[in-house]
Amino acid sequence: MPEIVYVLINEAMEGLVKIGHTNTSIEQRIRQLDTTGVPLPFQCFHAAEVNDSVLVEGRLHRIFVDKRIRKNREFFRVDPNQVREAIQLAELRDVTPRFDVVDDAEDIQAMRNAAVAGERRARLKFSELNIPIGATLNFALDTAITCQVVADGKVNFEGETLSSSAAALIAVRRMGYQWVAVSGSSYWLYDDGSMTESLVARRLRLEGD
Repeated sequence: MPEIVYVLINEAMEGLVKIGHTNTSIEQRIRQLDTTGVPLPFQCFHAAEVNDSVLVEGRLHRIFVDKRIRKNREFFRVDPNQVREAIQLAELRDVTPRFDVVDDAEDIQAMRNAAVAGERRARLKFSELNIPIGATLNFALDTAITCQVVADGKVNFEGETLSSSAAALIAVRRMGYQWVAVSGSSYWLYDDGSMTESLVARRLRLEGD
């Protein structure tokens, strides 16, 4: 029986992640969580088989306890990349699904619509994150992949001007993930000379200052 720990994100829950474990498949767990109380299906940011999922989950919850939203809930306001890196310390095998776990075309369209609406509602402004024009961003899943900031909310990726989310989606698909949409703020990293952090982590830190 597989023992899996995971970090999930949801376009309808900006800035929040769910850290949990399951003894079934990650796909089955995501389907269990897709209830009438959740506007959109969860997406798996990272999942891994481990020797003792209860132990690893408990340690993850303690590591990020100061980011926890409610004591009796598994939701945290934290950079999913930090959780992924913590999981990898105990990882036996990466089991992150390569496809979105959805039931039908309506779910896929809803996720696409939410991604577009999110881009319009909270278009990433690099100036608000103190990231200058010309800055280089590195892709979290492969830091050899880069893009350059060319305007507020726009990057140059392989000679094309795109939103950070559109650039991230191209990058993840080339790595074999056939996801409908991704949030660029979770996948691009910026090094300001003092630290390297994802755009979402930088936003959370600056908002907390």
